Amino acid sequence: MVPPAERLDRDAWVAAGLEALERDGVPGVAAAPLARTLGVTRGSFYWHFSSRDDLLAAVVARWELEHSDQLLDALGEVPDPADRLRLLITRAVEKPPSFFVRLLDAADAEPIVAAALARSATRRRAVMAQALGELGMTPAQARRRALLVYTGYVGLARMLADDPELLGPRERSAYARHVIDALVPAPRD
Repeated sequence: MVPPAERLDRDAWVAAGLEALERDGVPGVAAAPLARTLGVTRGSFYWHFSSRDDLLAAVVARWELEHSDQLLDALGEVPDPADRLRLLITRAVEKPPSFFVRLLDAADAEPIVAAALARSATRRRAVMAQALGELGMTPAQARRRALLVYTGYVGLARMLADDPELLGPRERSAYARHVIDALVPAPRD
């Protein structure tokens, strides 16, 4: 819901930008289309942002916080490493990765986006590698397995962008269980 123009603040622009990112991709994160969405003039944009890159950085930071960091922080509270991995894989598969694909599409042209994706990927792989290490893998094995899981996620995201009907809701759950069975080692005694 768009706040009334008289109460419009930087956060409202960022929230609208995040919605535009999911709907229209990075090109939709711009002053003119967001001003139309928010029902204000483009001049309002410049009260809160110095440039389109400033807006994009704020929107991408919000994505990184809400769709990467908060999940990974919550996983840190899960004591069992196998449960951490199961939860991460299940969460990655349960919702179509619309934000992620939009960011992947823009990464080559937008350094701000590429940097955020790199940070998120590095952190996700580190969380997985740590959990896999706790399950008995050597550091090298854990890094390679984490990379395998992450590249599988990137590939699935691309395939779902091309064919949203590839995995229906029930099939997503079955697929997540299959990935978990194949890639999460049983704890050693």
